[in-house]
Amino acid sequence: MDYIANTLSNLMQQTAFFTLDWRNYVMIAVALVFLYLAIRHEFEPLLLVPIAFGMLLVNIYPDIMAEYGEGGMGGGLLYYFYKLDEWAILPSLIFMGVGAMTDFGPLIANPKSFLLGAAAQFGIFAAYFGAIAMGFNDKAAAAISIIGGADGPTSIFLAGKLQQTTLLGPIAVAAYSYMSLVPIIQPPIMKLLTTEKERQIKMAQLRPVTKLEKILFPIVVTVVVSLILPTTAPLIGMLMLGNLFRESGVVRQLQETASNALMYIVVIILGTSVGATTSAEAFLNISTLKIVALGLIAFAFGTAAGVLFGKLMCIATKGGVNPLIGSAGVSAVPMAARVSQKVGAEADPTNFLLMHAMGPNVAGVIGTAVAAGTFMAVFGVF
Repeated sequence: MDYIANTLSNLMQQTAFFTLDWRNYVMIAVALVFLYLAIRHEFEPLLLVPIAFGMLLVNIYPDIMAEYGEGGMGGGLLYYFYKLDEWAILPSLIFMGVGAMTDFGPLIANPKSFLLGAAAQFGIFAAYFGAIAMGFNDKAAAAISIIGGADGPTSIFLAGKLQQTTLLGPIAVAAYSYMSLVPIIQPPIMKLLTTEKERQIKMAQLRPVTKLEKILFPIVVTVVVSLILPTTAPLIGMLMLGNLFRESGVVRQLQETASNALMYIVVIILGTSVGATTSAEAFLNISTLKIVALGLIAFAFGTAAGVLFGKLMCIATKGGVNPLIGSAGVSAVPMAARVSQKVGAEADPTNFLLMHAMGPNVAGVIGTAVAAGTFMAVFGVF
């Protein structure tokens, strides 16, 4: 009888109920909310489902993120996934997939879109100075600031390069969460800063872009940007390589693999590992709350700066630019461009802004990578 009682007692002691505290249950609740938003409301489920599930796993079974050798054991499953984030492998592969699935034609057809993409990066530098004011050191502030570009891969890449691994989890979760919440965060800002008449502006059809232009563009951008900021080569290089797969027309198998099978594999590994960095101990603290708040402020500033610069371009072109496309200058591809289309269509159902918004959207991806490279150059990181 004692043997049975001891066995049952040991089994009970091994359950998670006896090892978790209230903070773990808070994070489990957050994970369930994320899953609800992803599944019920389809807020970027490809990102939010694996992130939320990784969050759920690590707060039920923390050892799934145990480091190699910790307690004399091998590392947990998601620890090895996370190392690929830390080494900047997965963010670079994500960029290749984005390049392979994205048409850069709208940006080539309308180079002025680069200005809108650049304007939206204002949120990054606003977050940098905000983080300094909140007591973060300069490297931590730089890593946090990239959240303002709504670019998860670049946020992970820069945090790893600047050796801000203790902040990588909160930074990545904040960046990906705001990417997922683009349809909620951006429209109120866009409507606040524009008039109904401005939102109804119809833009002239973009000129056709030749195949030669599309092939030369990724090569020229890689050469120019990498010569000026060599530290951006891993991100810009992979983005442009993926696009060259797409536009060259001679490596269809590589383009399809990069934009489909490989992309989805990387998203699964990256998403679950990012979610698994949100253990209660690491996530429920004042620094994390500051990072989340700074990310929201930065994202709002970036959106507002893009729209306001769009208004300036609207004035300069005498009504030729709809200011709404400026909000797409953040790096969330193609979600931000879709939001520009949606808000424009609400003002005038016959208005079609998607392709016009894709120009600033692609420019924003390049701009965020350049901003990350600038920070790396400033701090002497290679």
